[in-house]
Amino acid sequence: MQECIADALRNNHRQPASRFAVAAAEAQYRQALSGYWPQLTFTGGYQRMDEAPNFVFPAGYMGVPAQTITTPASTAMVTVPAGVLGPTAIQLPVAVPSQTIATTAQIFPVPAQDIKLMDRDNMTTMVDAKWLLLDGGMRAGLRQQTQGLVDAMKQEARRTDLEIVDSVHRIYYGAVLARQLHQLGRDTLARMEATLSLTETLYQGGGGKVTKTDYLDNKVMVESIRALVATLAKNEAMTQAALANTLGLSWRDTVSPQAAEIPFTPFQGNLEELVGTAYRFNPDWGRFEAGLSAAAGAVRTARSGHYPKVALTGSLHKWWNDYDAGVATDRNKQGWSVGLGLELPLFDGMLTQAKVAETKARLGQLREQGFLLREGIGLQIKDTFLGLTASGQAFDATRGAMLAAVENRDLNTRAYQQELVDTEKVIRAQLMEALMTAQHLKARYDHAALESNLSLIVGTEVLRQLQGTPPL
Repeated sequence: MQECIADALRNNHRQPASRFAVAAAEAQYRQALSGYWPQLTFTGGYQRMDEAPNFVFPAGYMGVPAQTITTPASTAMVTVPAGVLGPTAIQLPVAVPSQTIATTAQIFPVPAQDIKLMDRDNMTTMVDAKWLLLDGGMRAGLRQQTQGLVDAMKQEARRTDLEIVDSVHRIYYGAVLARQLHQLGRDTLARMEATLSLTETLYQGGGGKVTKTDYLDNKVMVESIRALVATLAKNEAMTQAALANTLGLSWRDTVSPQAAEIPFTPFQGNLEELVGTAYRFNPDWGRFEAGLSAAAGAVRTARSGHYPKVALTGSLHKWWNDYDAGVATDRNKQGWSVGLGLELPLFDGMLTQAKVAETKARLGQLREQGFLLREGIGLQIKDTFLGLTASGQAFDATRGAMLAAVENRDLNTRAYQQELVDTEKVIRAQLMEALMTAQHLKARYDHAALESNLSLIVGTEVLRQLQGTPPL
């Protein structure tokens, strides 16, 4: 059994699928955590244009209005070069009288000017940084949501493991039961064939109580059992193939269980304590609690829409261009900037309010479903608890009936050899032994299946507390 469980947990394809779901949820959680870190982005590129960009200053006219300019009288110093009035340069004062100059209105045409802005080859690089400082609880809500998703997927993976173990238990013991029933059928057929041979001998000998009709009735029963044994052989082969499939093997493979019989452990446990303990280990309840946490995180995320968001921004750029005029100046070719951004929601048409109401409603719905889940788990455990109690009683009853049927068949067979009982009675005793033995074997399987179902509902941790006595 333990080897089968280990192989199933290692090779069954359901487990890798659940593990990938956990990995995806953990990746989403890390995505949520990335919002707490500054976001740095590097961009770069090279561009070649067909022509250098330019800016054309359009042609126009500059008008100068008529005006009168009056200059006051003044004295200016004039330097006379050497050799004119003497051997050295001298300065002489010159009086300038006041005068008035009148000009007429004039219009000067300004031609169009083609100004080159930059060279047509450009290479740029930029590092952009953003760091969200205040988000109103948005990141915390996303983190809570994704953490709840991770916990839920872990519980789902744990449930998958429990389901695989449950399947192995059921099919393994089902294979043991199928082998026992097949063997029981072969044993019953052998005894019926021996009875048929004895009936034929007694019938052909004549003079006794055995008639031809007794022989024919016995023969019909033998052939019917022979057909039933063939079906039991097919069932044994299919259960072994099903066990191999559960272990992740090919449909061509078969696995034969090593156990000779299905063990029986009398059930011991208190229903109230079992239900109370189950809420700590049941994977469905654990997934519900994780979903409840995720729903609360969704409410927190929706509420963040009411609050302002503040982010620190910055950038560093470098520009390579062979031109050094226009806009391609040294001042423009490189630089940095730092800023503080604020986003304040003023009115969004009641969108955020509606989102909060939706998430609260979903949270309330989930809480109400939790009451149903709690009662459902308790009801499942109670049903299994009562089933285990009933199967224990059925085990004792069928065991007693089986032993009585074995003794009854033995007595009738010996009496039949002495022609003390009718053929019908010895056939009925043999069939009753087979029926009671089959019922006892089925009672053992039912008890083992209920224990496995209990493990599935509450987890193997709780089931270990219930196994206090050795198997019978």
